[in-house]
Amino acid sequence: MPSNGKILQLQNFSVNDGEGLRTTIFFSGCPLRCQWCANPEGYTSGNKILYISSRCVSCGRCKEVCPEGVGIDLNTPDERKKCTACGKCTAVCLEKARKNTTTEVTVEAVIKQLESQMQFFYGSGGGVTYSGGECTMQPVFLNELVNAVYDLGLNQAIETSGYFSFAEMEETFAKLDLVFIDIKLMDSAKHRFFTGVDNDLILNNISRLGQKRKGIVVRVPTIVGVNADIDNIRATAKFVRDNVQDPCMELLPYHHYGEDKFKQLGMDRDFSRFDTPDRDYMNSLVTVIENEGVRVISYK
Repeated sequence: MPSNGKILQLQNFSVNDGEGLRTTIFFSGCPLRCQWCANPEGYTSGNKILYISSRCVSCGRCKEVCPEGVGIDLNTPDERKKCTACGKCTAVCLEKARKNTTTEVTVEAVIKQLESQMQFFYGSGGGVTYSGGECTMQPVFLNELVNAVYDLGLNQAIETSGYFSFAEMEETFAKLDLVFIDIKLMDSAKHRFFTGVDNDLILNNISRLGQKRKGIVVRVPTIVGVNADIDNIRATAKFVRDNVQDPCMELLPYHHYGEDKFKQLGMDRDFSRFDTPDRDYMNSLVTVIENEGVRVISYK
């Protein structure tokens, strides 16, 4: 029986995660808890309710339909605790101040949406990218979807944290054209501090993938105050050089897109320690990487 999957969104006309125009499918659920996460609504596979207070007109419709008696200001800690994310409030919110984060979908439904984009895929050399959250947390659904898209003859890419069971995902990865895989930090203790897990499994998976295939791009979310120091970038480049065929990396400067989402989910987070490297410093990091014999590419 075909399985269902849980996704955050299906985004057409993406241009940053592979060649050409792409549809990026953001899966819900993630084993990491990166402190700078851009998609914290994807931490769990279950639905959450985003509350965008700037849109709220305090009409009270949400309060009227809520079976738990949650008040209008969902981000008050006591009200957030009562919320079961049933989604009834989102259906009556005319201002779209409340939104569901997760939708349950079938492979057939996703394929139907992808088929409406075929002219753009073929015209641009694009395809489909699986992202998240962490898409490998739904291995059965991901494998079924990859097989179905493979039968359409489309280019396929994946964006992953690298934190997955290699044996469980090996068959799926064999049908992917491009693998974006993150190395947040080379120091295992620092990696655990900033993401909640150490990096042993991630580095091992990169090494095993690197032995079997080309088409791997190691991405580094480059954050001043976390991992943008030259020693970490150099160590990352050396690891990539030694473990990946046709080694290449992409540096992704830190952005602030996720900060509002934390607020909309009622989650406290201090972002003051995180900063974006300027262009000159990014160029210096590119030089460090290239001096280790690793190409630097950009899909931006």
